[in-house]
Amino acid sequence: MSLPESPAKRSKALVGQLKSSSIFKDYQDAFRETTGMPLNLRAVEAFDLPHGGDPKENPFCALMAKSNQSCAACLQLQASLEKEAAMEPKSLKCFAGLCDSAVPVRVGENLVAFLQTGQVITNTPTKKQFNKVAKEVLKFGTEVDMKQLEEAWFQSRVVSKKQLESVMRLLSIFAQHLSALSNQLMVQEEMAEAPSISKARDYIEDNHMDEMSLEEVAKAVNMSAFYFCKMFKKSTGMTFTDYLARVRVEKVKNLLLNPHKRISEAAFEAGFQSLSQFNRVFRKIAGEAPTAYRERVQRAA
Repeated sequence: MSLPESPAKRSKALVGQLKSSSIFKDYQDAFRETTGMPLNLRAVEAFDLPHGGDPKENPFCALMAKSNQSCAACLQLQASLEKEAAMEPKSLKCFAGLCDSAVPVRVGENLVAFLQTGQVITNTPTKKQFNKVAKEVLKFGTEVDMKQLEEAWFQSRVVSKKQLESVMRLLSIFAQHLSALSNQLMVQEEMAEAPSISKARDYIEDNHMDEMSLEEVAKAVNMSAFYFCKMFKKSTGMTFTDYLARVRVEKVKNLLLNPHKRISEAAFEAGFQSLSQFNRVFRKIAGEAPTAYRERVQRAA
């Protein structure tokens, strides 16, 4: 996958691919129907509201989004949520007492997107609470029918803090699946590229279990090592070493689906030359240790 230099542009491109995948669409539909809450996959540094137009969008939030002032307040909340949820799931409350939640989707050390839900109240709404909300709305100078706004606010979905925590755990598990899918896209997606680069990809795929050097692959596609290195990075967005590491890590992940396969066996079978190198590379790309990955996969099975 040819990765743009900007993390935000890279995230936007990847999110577009993930959102069009059947795994995301199916999960999104099931999540909405089961929880009654909205769900969106949001790119890093996106400048839009996450749930606009969602079939489960909170009617109060939909009304408030029509005002520039209140919309700005929501965007400010999203910026704060994105900052705090960069490493772990996080929930924040807006001025209206509604919780928005974000779960990071990471590939190794890189943050690529956020799974976002929310627009819910974690306590039983009262008239006294709404009066406070109404005062804040008036401070914004928002032109809105207060009676209509009150009705919409009381339609907000109410979930307990425990229920919200359970929802966040479900999204954290799904974020791991999206992380794996993102990693596969980085390895497998072939953009317009020279036939020699496609041939190099095939060569790497067929021989990744053996010791392999850049010079060897360059020779196999009849290119000088210098020119091959330059063209491969331009076409794939990754160095030869990084690309080969990702291919091998994906192979290990597939091998570890077999509960009887030892991690060390999988590592050497995929082409890693030492366990220390394997552990370091796997953690960098997968974002967790091989043992942690296997335990998580087995729990999910």
